[in-house]
Amino acid sequence: MNRNILYAVVGALAVISAVLGYQYYQEQQKTGIDITVGNGGVSIEKK
Repeated sequence: MNRNILYAVVGALAVISAVLGYQYYQEQQKTGIDITVGNGGVSIEKK
């Protein structure tokens, strides 16, 4: 039974690592420039 618990812990850590890595990747993809044209003129924001 101890070996099954060890496998479960290692599997859970692998899943957590994958999820955190994916979230980090998604945050890095959000970089860029947002240009908005409205009644107040042109607005440029860096993301």
